[in-house]
Amino acid sequence: MTTETLAPAAGTETSSRWLILVIACLAQFMVVLDATIVNVALPSIQHGLHFSPSSLPWVVNAYTLVFGGFLLLGGRASDLLGRKRLFAAGIALFSLASLFNGLAQSPTQLIVGRGLQGLGAALLSPAALSIITTTFTETSERTRALGVWSAIAAGGGAVGLLLGGVLTDLASWQWIFFVNVPVGVLALALTARFVPESRANLAHRTFDFLGASTVTAGLVVLVFAIVKSQTYGWGSPKTIGLMAVGAGLLVLFLAIERRSEAPLMRLSIFRVRTLAVADLVLLLVASGLFGMFFFASLYVQEILGYSPLHAGLAFLPVTVGIALGAGLAQQLIKRFGIRNVAVAGVMIAAAGLAVLTQLPVHGSYLGNLMSGLFPMSLGMGLVFVPITLLATGGVSDDDAGLSSGLFNTSQQVGGSLGLAILATLAASQTSSLLHGGHVSYAASVAARVSGYHVAFAAAAGMLAAGGLILALALRRGHVLAIETELVPAPVPA
Repeated sequence: MTTETLAPAAGTETSSRWLILVIACLAQFMVVLDATIVNVALPSIQHGLHFSPSSLPWVVNAYTLVFGGFLLLGGRASDLLGRKRLFAAGIALFSLASLFNGLAQSPTQLIVGRGLQGLGAALLSPAALSIITTTFTETSERTRALGVWSAIAAGGGAVGLLLGGVLTDLASWQWIFFVNVPVGVLALALTARFVPESRANLAHRTFDFLGASTVTAGLVVLVFAIVKSQTYGWGSPKTIGLMAVGAGLLVLFLAIERRSEAPLMRLSIFRVRTLAVADLVLLLVASGLFGMFFFASLYVQEILGYSPLHAGLAFLPVTVGIALGAGLAQQLIKRFGIRNVAVAGVMIAAAGLAVLTQLPVHGSYLGNLMSGLFPMSLGMGLVFVPITLLATGGVSDDDAGLSSGLFNTSQQVGGSLGLAILATLAASQTSSLLHGGHVSYAASVAARVSGYHVAFAAAAGMLAAGGLILALALRRGHVLAIETELVPAPVPA
């Protein structure tokens, strides 16, 4: 099976290929940015729309969960219907949903709009990555292109915190959504003009809507159970029942995929060891990363008293660290190998998160916060490039959309589940210290910081687990083919 290109792609001039990369990364940057841009604005959104503390995390969860739930469908649809077509449709829906969010007048409207944004992102994101992997077929060019993509994927979250602070402080929280509209219009215009259409030549061109429905419903129920466990209790019949329903739907999804002639997720793709390991590790890494951004932004605003603008500026070095790490990764992979660089990056990031478990109530920016954030950001930059190569380098062009969908699903579902788990752990720790009675303001602040410590510790544990899986599950033979294909050895003189 080969990829059917409906407009010249393989013969496209070098300048045109790099322009396609710019367009794909522009749209993806908008998607990744939106996963964290709301974090700095959360206090303003809470006050403006009167969110309750328990419902506020759903401003983030609604986006990431719908995004993750429909990514597999979006990835396979791009293979079947055309990558340019799904890419453009995703940009249009994402931009319209952003406009709707900026005009929202109630918590319900904003949460619904965030879900629609997630659906648009689920259409465009896997299509964008598969456009890149099918456009850049030459080995060294693909490595550089995926390096740029990885930097966008890892650094967009930090830029989102910065931009969210700037827009919230200088304008209003609505502008964190309005800013997507002109960017989306520009991306649509460039896509129509410069991106060629392509699709996979597959025997079946049908959609597995039953599979998409069960996996999405299962993930929604599972995350809802985790979030509500703070109210119900982890051992309560309600929590256990919800988790059982969520797990049952996911098992049903696997059964549907096993029997479907045109499955949403062809289970045999997990026989590719590098893909399976990379997606699992990314799920853990994203769980810790999303939680870190959430709690670090709360710490600088609610504990250190930073304004949204200052909070955003406080995360600027994180963007620099991720960019440095991504640049270093491309060079280090050639010398030390994909697996070793990925393991080192995860462990460096985990060490940075471990430092954040010691944040004091009266902390300082350089002495306490940045000493953990910068190594974390450098490690994230180091890990995202090799993880992207591992997850997408061992599959055919016909499965480019599916592998891209799985990769993005791991990132978004991991982020959603991770945030739900970490928020619950932090809230439980804070509640246990307050004992439900009247306490002083100082004791209340100390209890919140203690909750943040638990969240950072759990996030560090998630990353460390990912590094351990990489080290134990992948051997030289598993990654040799990808290293030979994407990072070829120099030709002897």
